Amino acid sequence: PIAVSDIQQIIFHLKTRGIGVLITDHNVRETLRITDRAYIVNDGVIFKNGTPTQLAADDDVRRIYLGTDFRLD
Repeated sequence: PIAVSDIQQIIFHLKTRGIGVLITDHNVRETLRITDRAYIVNDGVIFKNGTPTQLAADDDVRRIYLGTDFRLD
């Protein structure tokens, strides 16, 4: 099976070629490492969107989705 790191490399390669990719994943830490922009969906509605840094710093996103101890490391 393809490992997460292999998928990340493929996505990074596509990104450098200017190809957009839509990812849906519950592994938020790994997903935010490779995205330029993310959308947080809560109860089927876009709750917040922004860069990974913006979302990780947002108190509402941390409280509802990421957890108060979340870090982008």
